[in-house]
Amino acid sequence: MAGLARNALAGLAMAGLMLPEAVAYAGIAGLAPGRALIAAVVGGLAYALVGRSRFAVVSPTSSSAAILAASLASLATGQAGAAMLAANATALTLLAGALFLALAAARLGSLAGFVARPVLRGFALGLALTIIIRQLPALTGLPAPQGSVGVVGWTILRQAGQWHGATLACGLGALALLLLLRRWPGVPGALIVLVLGIAAASLPGFAALGVAQAGPAPLLLAAPVLPGDPAQWLRLVPLAAPLVLILFAESWGTMRSLALARGDTLDANRELAGLGLANAAAALAQGVPVGAGFSAGSANAASGANSRVAGVFAALALLALALWAGPLTARLPQPVLAAVVVAALTHALSPAPLLRPWKVGRDRWTAPVAALGVLTLGVLDGLLLAVGLSLAQLLYRLAHPSLSQLGQLGTSHDYVDMAAHDTARAVGGLAIFRPNAPLFFANAETVLGLVARRAQGLGVPVVVLSLEESDDLDTTAAEAIGELHATLARRGGRLILARTHDRARAVLAASGLGDLARDATFSVADAVALAQTAPRQA
Repeated sequence: MAGLARNALAGLAMAGLMLPEAVAYAGIAGLAPGRALIAAVVGGLAYALVGRSRFAVVSPTSSSAAILAASLASLATGQAGAAMLAANATALTLLAGALFLALAAARLGSLAGFVARPVLRGFALGLALTIIIRQLPALTGLPAPQGSVGVVGWTILRQAGQWHGATLACGLGALALLLLLRRWPGVPGALIVLVLGIAAASLPGFAALGVAQAGPAPLLLAAPVLPGDPAQWLRLVPLAAPLVLILFAESWGTMRSLALARGDTLDANRELAGLGLANAAAALAQGVPVGAGFSAGSANAASGANSRVAGVFAALALLALALWAGPLTARLPQPVLAAVVVAALTHALSPAPLLRPWKVGRDRWTAPVAALGVLTLGVLDGLLLAVGLSLAQLLYRLAHPSLSQLGQLGTSHDYVDMAAHDTARAVGGLAIFRPNAPLFFANAETVLGLVARRAQGLGVPVVVLSLEESDDLDTTAAEAIGELHATLARRGGRLILARTHDRARAVLAASGLGDLARDATFSVADAVALAQTAPRQA
């Protein structure tokens, strides 16, 4: 029962945050605020049916709103004006939901695994900084500058003399109280601050201070209106792909980051289906695209949520707020809302994700580059940079694998890397090598050329090549093995393959290397025994 109350309080706090955010995000796309509100309600409820993230709050996000605005701006609406704009927005939301569901059905959620965890953490850090910097106009009482996050930050700093004192005091006071209330995890700090903000705004004389307020946001309840021209749908389909990309990246990055921090596990395909259902439901309610925003997810976790029931409470509370508490929430000071967002993201500013790879000695530059990419290039291009960085890192490692020389441990059948085990000894008359990555077209010639040179330097007639890392071979790798076989034979030596998988044997046999496939062994010990009992004649 205590857990239910805790999630209910977290949901109430999130509803107070989601309402003004939805209004702002609808404004970015040039749409009625009610579209974003209804999307947050039905999208959040639909996600809870399928999704499994405990902390995700599925609602309109700043990134999806920005891409939706750019997509709608690229479409000529002609004399239809606002009606066509609304129809295009609904159609894009529906297409996004369909594409999410198609990706889930094809079980392509594993594509998310191509983003390494250091890159993901760097992306989360960059996204957190981006959102915080974009809250500065609301905290200082200045108009929000247009342009990149760098432009926004520099413009706000340059205009420090024009900061609105009452707005700044209100925002910093709310932020200080939020950080103080964190000392008591069971206290719903965000909800308390939001209630205090509304109470302060209701005092006589507050309006004279000039602090901006959230304003009214009527809920939109209407049947969906879609484009009737098939040609218009063909123009919309290419625009849905980047929308899905950014929603998936932002949502999965949020879900996975929060899950990693708390030891949870998530199925990417199931989350794809949850996002697909949420966007399809939002479209049918004439809403806008929805996803799991990083600021909302972080705020939900910070508010004490421990299950997705909090998301259900948030959606229902948002519905109640929009229907019955509109006059109260309209008074909410904007700097207080900005403070709640900033406070929710302060934990994401920890340098630990950047320092951990340096301690391990791996992936040292990936997280900082990913964070810098988001800050300098924007969320979408920063995401593409992060994905490209992960793939480049993978390809570099595969193309430059280390090569171990194996030795025997005592009189056992264990053969290990001699560089890592001082007690391992080389077997007389032969050398045992193991490439520490699968052999394929990008590394086979380099690695096997190195094997040939080392064998020649050691002056051994027999080379045992352990293929334990290569469960399969492409044609380039098979040909390179054949060339090593021929090179050793010309020197009067011999190549024996060890720990050879069945698929690799089949490829070798089909490549005209039947003798190698026939003599290949399943263990290094068997290969050594074969070399010692049946040496090949020159």
